Amino acid sequence: MAKLIMSLDDAVIREVPLDKERVTIGRKAHNDIQVDNLAVSGEHAVIVTILNDSFLEDLGSTNGTLVNGNPVKKHILQNNDTIEVGKYKLKYVSDPPPAGAGKPSVADFEKTMILRGPRPAAGAAAPAPGLADTQINEAPAVVPPPPPPPASRAPEKIAAVQILTGPNAGKELELTKNLTTLGKPGVQVAVITRRPHGYFITHVEGASFPVVNGKALDAQARQLNDHDVVELAGVKMEFFFKGN
Repeated sequence: MAKLIMSLDDAVIREVPLDKERVTIGRKAHNDIQVDNLAVSGEHAVIVTILNDSFLEDLGSTNGTLVNGNPVKKHILQNNDTIEVGKYKLKYVSDPPPAGAGKPSVADFEKTMILRGPRPAAGAAAPAPGLADTQINEAPAVVPPPPPPPASRAPEKIAAVQILTGPNAGKELELTKNLTTLGKPGVQVAVITRRPHGYFITHVEGASFPVVNGKALDAQARQLNDHDVVELAGVKMEFFFKGN
């Protein structure tokens, strides 16, 4: 399990295991990691952990969030990354991949589906392509999680999502990877994870949460059932199992 080692002036204060899907950082008392410093915003940043990956997102803080000395908005954390919020440092420590696992590549990740709403009026800027190989972070490379052990094999049924509205209506994407990101970066992004006992959707980015069957998600992952309708970034799509 990954963890954060919190320090101030090189003195370790506490260790925080990333045992929740969302760990919030900020000055207010309701945060999972409360940082008592005026340079830290009330709700400063959040870390979303999916399988063996942890995503850091700055929540529009006043003074920003640094990783290894560089300001970031979104970042996929890697072992020994150092997050700086105010005067405090949070070192990210993750379990090393198993021996012989080999070096993972970006190809191990599913393509991100960028969702578009209705086409703009004449003269407006052209929208982005419907599918792109972009990741939800701005890093030049992504390190995917190591392959799961045999006991954690993925479900036998393969699922897919089909776009129901907008210019991409009818387009279908099979969910064959462990991690698939959906949405519009900077607006709303969610992640669908393929786990041993099913497929789960989790909110990652955006002020509003995705809607499933007319009900907004909360901060926790929600298991998807056959023919669930998901609304994300203004686009509706249907989740279904192949062959049904």
